[in-house]
Amino acid sequence: MFSAEHLIDLIIMGWLSNVPLAFGSIVTLGVFFERLWRFRGLEARTRSLTGDVIAALQRRDHERARALCEKSDVPIAETLLEGLRWENVDIEDLERILATSRAEVSGDLRRGIWMIGTVGSLAPFVGLFGTVVGIIRAFADMAEHGSGGFAVVANGIAEALIATAAGLGVAIVALSLFNYLQVRVQRVSSIWARACERVLHALLYVETSSDAVERGEEVPGGSYSPA
Repeated sequence: MFSAEHLIDLIIMGWLSNVPLAFGSIVTLGVFFERLWRFRGLEARTRSLTGDVIAALQRRDHERARALCEKSDVPIAETLLEGLRWENVDIEDLERILATSRAEVSGDLRRGIWMIGTVGSLAPFVGLFGTVVGIIRAFADMAEHGSGGFAVVANGIAEALIATAAGLGVAIVALSLFNYLQVRVQRVSSIWARACERVLHALLYVETSSDAVERGEEVPGGSYSPA
Protein backbone atom coordinates (compact mmCIF):
# COMPACT_ATOMS: atom_id res chain seq x y z
CA MET A 1 0.00 0.00 0.00
CA PHE A 2 1.32 3.43 -0.98
CA SER A 3 1.98 5.65 2.05
CA ALA A 4 3.66 8.90 3.03
CA GLU A 5 6.66 6.94 4.23
CA HIS A 6 6.91 5.22 0.86
CA LEU A 7 6.71 8.62 -0.87
CA ILE A 8 9.55 9.95 1.25
CA ASP A 9 11.63 6.89 0.39
CA LEU A 10 11.05 7.50 -3.32
CA ILE A 11 12.00 11.18 -2.97
CA ILE A 12 15.20 10.19 -1.19
CA MET A 13 15.86 7.55 -3.85
CA GLY A 14 15.61 10.20 -6.58
CA TRP A 15 17.92 12.68 -4.84
CA LEU A 16 19.88 13.31 -8.05
CA SER A 17 16.97 15.40 -9.37
CA ASN A 18 15.04 16.23 -6.21
CA VAL A 19 17.92 17.96 -4.39
CA PRO A 20 18.61 20.43 -7.24
CA LEU A 21 14.86 21.06 -7.58
CA ALA A 22 14.55 21.73 -3.84
CA PHE A 23 17.52 24.10 -3.96
CA GLY A 24 16.02 25.88 -6.97
CA SER A 25 12.70 26.25 -5.15
CA ILE A 26 14.42 27.85 -2.15
CA VAL A 27 16.31 30.27 -4.40
CA THR A 28 13.13 31.14 -6.30
CA LEU A 29 11.11 31.92 -3.19
CA GLY A 30 13.99 33.80 -1.58
CA VAL A 31 14.51 36.09 -4.58
CA PHE A 32 10.77 36.57 -5.10
CA PHE A 33 10.05 37.73 -1.55
CA GLU A 34 13.18 39.91 -1.50
CA ARG A 35 12.00 41.65 -4.68
CA LEU A 36 8.48 42.03 -3.31
CA TRP A 37 9.93 43.78 -0.28
CA ARG A 38 12.05 45.97 -2.55
CA PHE A 39 9.04 47.00 -4.66
CA ARG A 40 6.82 47.65 -1.64
CA GLY A 41 5.23 51.10 -1.97
CA LEU A 42 7.74 52.14 -4.63
CA GLU A 43 5.13 53.46 -7.05
CA ALA A 44 3.33 55.60 -4.47
CA ARG A 45 6.57 57.02 -3.05
CA THR A 46 7.78 57.87 -6.57
CA ARG A 47 4.57 59.78 -7.34
CA SER A 48 4.77 61.61 -4.01
CA LEU A 49 8.41 62.63 -4.55
CA THR A 50 7.70 63.77 -8.10
CA GLY A 51 4.81 65.95 -6.98
CA ASP A 52 6.86 67.55 -4.20
CA VAL A 53 9.83 68.23 -6.50
CA ILE A 54 7.65 69.79 -9.20
CA ALA A 55 5.86 71.94 -6.63
CA ALA A 56 9.23 73.20 -5.39
CA LEU A 57 10.38 73.94 -8.94
CA GLN A 58 7.21 75.89 -9.64
CA ARG A 59 8.11 78.10 -6.70
CA ARG A 60 11.60 78.35 -8.23
CA ASP A 61 12.99 76.81 -5.08
CA HIS A 62 15.72 74.64 -6.56
CA GLU A 63 17.39 74.14 -3.19
CA ARG A 64 14.18 72.65 -1.79
CA ALA A 65 13.85 70.37 -4.83
CA ARG A 66 17.43 69.12 -4.39
CA ALA A 67 16.92 68.62 -0.66
CA LEU A 68 13.82 66.51 -1.29
CA CYS A 69 15.78 64.25 -3.64
CA GLU A 70 18.74 63.98 -1.26
CA LYS A 71 16.51 62.93 1.66
CA SER A 72 14.37 60.49 -0.32
CA ASP A 73 15.06 56.76 -0.29
CA VAL A 74 13.34 56.26 -3.65
CA PRO A 75 15.97 55.04 -6.19
CA ILE A 76 14.79 57.47 -8.89
CA ALA A 77 15.57 60.37 -6.53
CA GLU A 78 19.25 60.07 -7.48
CA THR A 79 18.32 60.44 -11.15
CA LEU A 80 16.16 63.50 -10.50
CA LEU A 81 18.93 65.01 -8.38
CA GLU A 82 21.37 64.43 -11.24
CA GLY A 83 19.08 66.43 -13.51
CA LEU A 84 18.70 69.25 -11.01
CA ARG A 85 22.47 69.62 -10.64
CA TRP A 86 22.93 70.59 -14.27
CA GLU A 87 22.64 74.26 -15.25
CA ASN A 88 22.73 76.07 -18.60
CA VAL A 89 22.19 72.85 -20.55
CA ASP A 90 19.79 72.23 -23.43
CA ILE A 91 16.64 70.36 -22.51
CA GLU A 92 17.44 67.68 -25.12
CA ASP A 93 20.85 67.06 -23.56
CA LEU A 94 19.33 66.98 -20.08
CA GLU A 95 16.78 64.44 -21.29
CA ARG A 96 19.58 62.16 -22.47
CA ILE A 97 21.41 62.59 -19.17
CA LEU A 98 18.30 61.58 -17.24
CA ALA A 99 17.66 58.63 -19.58
CA THR A 100 21.19 57.30 -18.99
CA SER A 101 20.94 57.71 -15.22
CA ARG A 102 17.47 56.15 -15.17
CA ALA A 103 18.71 53.12 -17.10
CA GLU A 104 21.45 52.58 -14.51
CA VAL A 105 18.99 52.83 -11.62
CA SER A 106 16.42 50.63 -13.34
CA GLY A 107 18.97 47.85 -13.71
CA ASP A 108 18.84 47.31 -9.95
CA LEU A 109 15.14 46.43 -10.21
CA ARG A 110 16.01 43.25 -12.12
CA ARG A 111 18.67 42.09 -9.69
CA GLY A 112 18.30 38.37 -8.99
CA ILE A 113 15.26 37.92 -11.23
CA TRP A 114 17.41 36.07 -13.75
CA MET A 115 17.87 33.28 -11.18
CA ILE A 116 14.11 32.68 -11.07
CA GLY A 117 14.00 32.54 -14.87
CA THR A 118 16.92 30.12 -14.90
CA VAL A 119 15.23 27.81 -12.39
CA GLY A 120 12.00 27.92 -14.42
CA SER A 121 13.86 27.03 -17.61
CA LEU A 122 16.02 24.23 -16.17
CA ALA A 123 13.53 22.58 -13.80
CA PRO A 124 11.75 20.51 -16.52
CA PHE A 125 15.12 19.20 -17.74
CA VAL A 126 16.20 18.31 -14.22
CA GLY A 127 12.89 16.48 -13.80
CA LEU A 128 13.45 14.73 -17.10
CA PHE A 129 16.87 13.64 -15.89
CA GLY A 130 15.21 12.14 -12.80
CA THR A 131 12.68 10.44 -15.02
CA VAL A 132 15.40 8.81 -17.09
CA VAL A 133 17.22 7.69 -13.94
CA GLY A 134 14.00 6.17 -12.60
CA ILE A 135 13.34 4.27 -15.82
CA ILE A 136 16.93 3.00 -15.82
CA ARG A 137 16.46 1.82 -12.24
CA ALA A 138 13.23 0.05 -13.22
CA PHE A 139 14.94 -1.87 -16.01
CA ALA A 140 17.89 -2.63 -13.73
CA ASP A 141 15.49 -4.14 -11.18
CA MET A 142 13.82 -6.15 -13.92
CA ALA A 143 17.20 -7.49 -15.09
CA GLU A 144 18.23 -8.31 -11.55
CA HIS A 145 15.10 -10.34 -10.83
CA GLY A 146 15.14 -11.98 -14.23
CA SER A 147 11.45 -11.44 -14.83
CA GLY A 148 8.98 -8.67 -15.55
CA GLY A 149 5.89 -7.59 -13.73
CA PHE A 150 4.61 -4.38 -12.19
CA ALA A 151 5.83 -5.24 -8.70
CA VAL A 152 9.41 -5.39 -9.94
CA VAL A 153 9.43 -2.05 -11.76
CA ALA A 154 6.96 -0.16 -9.55
CA ASN A 155 9.57 1.70 -7.48
CA GLY A 156 11.57 2.80 -10.52
CA ILE A 157 8.48 4.02 -12.39
CA ALA A 158 7.16 5.80 -9.30
CA GLU A 159 10.53 7.54 -8.86
CA ALA A 160 10.44 8.58 -12.52
CA LEU A 161 6.91 10.01 -12.27
CA ILE A 162 7.71 11.90 -9.06
CA ALA A 163 10.75 13.48 -10.70
CA THR A 164 8.64 14.54 -13.67
CA ALA A 165 5.93 16.03 -11.47
CA ALA A 166 8.47 17.83 -9.28
CA GLY A 167 10.27 19.32 -12.28
CA LEU A 168 7.06 20.55 -13.87
CA GLY A 169 5.75 21.90 -10.56
CA VAL A 170 8.90 23.89 -9.85
CA ALA A 171 8.99 25.21 -13.43
CA ILE A 172 5.35 26.33 -13.38
CA VAL A 173 5.76 28.20 -10.09
CA ALA A 174 9.12 29.74 -11.04
CA LEU A 175 7.97 30.98 -14.45
CA SER A 176 4.76 32.41 -12.96
CA LEU A 177 6.74 34.35 -10.35
CA PHE A 178 9.28 35.41 -13.00
CA ASN A 179 6.56 36.83 -15.26
CA TYR A 180 4.93 38.62 -12.33
CA LEU A 181 8.20 40.29 -11.35
CA GLN A 182 8.86 41.27 -14.95
CA VAL A 183 5.50 43.05 -15.08
CA ARG A 184 6.26 44.83 -11.79
CA VAL A 185 9.65 45.95 -13.11
CA GLN A 186 8.10 47.31 -16.30
CA ARG A 187 5.43 49.17 -14.32
CA VAL A 188 7.95 50.77 -11.97
CA SER A 189 10.22 51.65 -14.90
CA SER A 190 7.30 53.33 -16.66
CA ILE A 191 6.48 55.37 -13.55
CA TRP A 192 10.11 56.43 -13.27
CA ALA A 193 10.16 57.46 -16.94
CA ARG A 194 7.04 59.58 -16.49
CA ALA A 195 8.53 61.12 -13.32
CA CYS A 196 11.60 62.23 -15.27
CA GLU A 197 9.42 63.63 -18.05
CA ARG A 198 7.33 65.65 -15.59
CA VAL A 199 10.38 67.09 -13.88
CA LEU A 200 11.82 68.01 -17.28
CA HIS A 201 8.58 69.78 -18.16
CA ALA A 202 8.70 71.64 -14.86
CA LEU A 203 12.30 72.71 -15.51
CA LEU A 204 11.31 73.85 -19.01
CA TYR A 205 8.42 75.83 -17.55
CA VAL A 206 10.70 77.53 -15.01
CA GLU A 207 13.26 78.37 -17.69
CA THR A 208 10.59 79.70 -20.07
CA SER A 209 8.90 81.82 -17.40
CA SER A 210 12.27 83.20 -16.23
CA ASP A 211 13.09 84.28 -19.79
CA ALA A 212 9.66 85.87 -20.06
CA VAL A 213 10.22 87.85 -16.86
CA GLU A 214 13.56 89.12 -18.13
CA ARG A 215 11.87 90.31 -21.32
CA GLY A 216 9.08 91.94 -19.37
CA GLU A 217 6.44 89.61 -20.79
CA GLU A 218 3.51 88.13 -18.92
CA VAL A 219 4.33 84.80 -17.28
CA PRO A 220 1.82 82.07 -18.08
CA GLY A 221 0.20 80.63 -14.98
CA GLY A 222 0.37 77.00 -14.05
CA SER A 223 -0.04 74.61 -11.18
CA TYR A 224 0.59 71.00 -10.45
CA SER A 225 -1.43 68.65 -8.31
CA PRO A 226 0.03 65.17 -7.68
CA ALA A 227 -2.22 62.33 -8.80
